[in-house]
Amino acid sequence: MEKQYEKKITWTIKNFSSLQSEKIYSDPFVVGDSKWRLTAYPNGNGDSINKCLSLFLSIADSESLPSGWKRHAKYRLTVDNQISEKLSKQGVGQDMFDHKSPSWGLGAILPLTKLVYNSDGFLVNGEVKIVAEVGVLEVVGKSDVLEETLLVNESVECNGFQVLPSQVESVNSLFEEHPDIASKISVENPRLRTTYLNSLLTLSEILCQSPQKLSNNDLANAHSTLSYLTKTGFKLDWLEKKLKEAGETRLQQLEEELKDFKQKFS
Repeated sequence: MEKQYEKKITWTIKNFSSLQSEKIYSDPFVVGDSKWRLTAYPNGNGDSINKCLSLFLSIADSESLPSGWKRHAKYRLTVDNQISEKLSKQGVGQDMFDHKSPSWGLGAILPLTKLVYNSDGFLVNGEVKIVAEVGVLEVVGKSDVLEETLLVNESVECNGFQVLPSQVESVNSLFEEHPDIASKISVENPRLRTTYLNSLLTLSEILCQSPQKLSNNDLANAHSTLSYLTKTGFKLDWLEKKLKEAGETRLQQLEEELKDFKQKFS
């Protein structure tokens, strides 16, 4: 029987559109007693006119491995479409990683012109999500890497949503304070549910700030996001109240600034 992928990790690249680096790296993760990492070229790898996102899987601890080391591995790399899983772009490979070729992958997994448009579902809230599945078929030259060194977070189930371990506390706290917050959501697609929840967490964080720190654009975007989330089925009366209070505070601040301005030039 063919060996299945041993590890599945999700790498979330934030603020993708504003990245200036030629290439970026994920945190390392452990498969087959070695550290691996993903490398992405946000602006493409090479001088092709039709620029594409390049994505590679690499051995992260090659310098610490013994002479003659080799890792025969199979992998599947996916650019996650956060609106429709069927539209996700992926590529598969099976290669021998060694000191001469410690990195293998996909030079053109997705055209940048398609990636950067929000409506296409690959870029949502400024984030691009990469999923890597890796299975090690053969190991030559052992290392002493321990599983505890795993740094990349894998999603876990929490209150009916797939979230990162770092989000569990926030999500639990949210549902403890508002137990029926998602009782009317009918969306079943796990990726869509996660996208909605992430938007809610971001909105909640924004509205917990002091109203004085929120710009007019912040308030306008918050209002738009609140309306969007309410239509999906979230019960957000408490957030609507916070937003209303923030708007009133902002209005008072503007009135005071206008009053000061008039007094200064009267």
